[in-house]
Amino acid sequence: MKNIAIIMGGYSSEYKISLISGNVVYQTLDKTKYIGYRIHIFKEKWVFVDANDAEFPIDRNDFSVTVNGTKITFDCVFNAIHGTPGEDGLLQAYFELLGIPQTACDYYQSALTFNKRDLLSVLKPYGIKTATSYYLNKGDLINTTEIVKKVGLPCFVKPNKAGSSFGISKVKTETELPIAIEIAYKEDNEIIIESFLDGTEVSVGVINYQGKITVLPITEIVSDNDFFDYEAKYEGKSQEITPARISDEMTQKVGDIAKRAYEVLKMKGFSRSEFIIVDGEPHMLETNTIPGLTTESLIPQQARAAGISLEDLFTNAIELAIN
Repeated sequence: MKNIAIIMGGYSSEYKISLISGNVVYQTLDKTKYIGYRIHIFKEKWVFVDANDAEFPIDRNDFSVTVNGTKITFDCVFNAIHGTPGEDGLLQAYFELLGIPQTACDYYQSALTFNKRDLLSVLKPYGIKTATSYYLNKGDLINTTEIVKKVGLPCFVKPNKAGSSFGISKVKTETELPIAIEIAYKEDNEIIIESFLDGTEVSVGVINYQGKITVLPITEIVSDNDFFDYEAKYEGKSQEITPARISDEMTQKVGDIAKRAYEVLKMKGFSRSEFIIVDGEPHMLETNTIPGLTTESLIPQQARAAGISLEDLFTNAIELAIN
């Protein structure tokens, strides 16, 4: 039996979603192969939480835990932390230094994909299309006329390094820009302002499944709200249609682009990329490397459509990490 540390929580607004994802992994793990340990990682504490919700501190020197006099070490870490420090490379680098396998991609890929502007810049030479964008760092002069001239209206104001649609606003008039920028700065000190892409939004999961890079069935996202925001994602204000209602040719095209990005970046583990298809051309918005794993989340939905159970999905991730 292998000891698996399921890390969840994190330091960002996404910690609640991460706790749900982590608990789904914990409940679904193949009990004949693995002993799962729920590890909560917060700024103020790193603890193992047992079945009675008792907490035992993690020794950060070797990522072990001592329970009733017995020291427990881990064969593998299942990473279910959305946002920092689990999705931006910090923990990936830490586990690499300790020599403990973990299920996400490596630290460089994590840091790169977590930074939307850097990711899109790296993929651009490979012919991957994106929205027109304007960048701001906290403290920069805000010239709303210049912004509107470059990206047009409506546009989207987003934190550069945050997930779960926290801090995103759709801006319809120039006067709304400063407020939207303030909201985004609450999540991050870097901002990306993007032109509005009017088209079909799809989410494409790419995973390494049994050693083969596999594109999962694609999900189409139809939001009841103005865009696929937090409510649409987690509070049922959207329709998620898997497989997407797009042609076989487009399914192939957008799947190939997502797979190419995965290969070019030398990714591992899970990835979920969001695209908007405009006039037959997929435009990439972002890539998530620790996508949600709740039963409602897109990757589990897509895996089900591909005939892969959650237990298989998680076993596959652990085995690939260990081997």
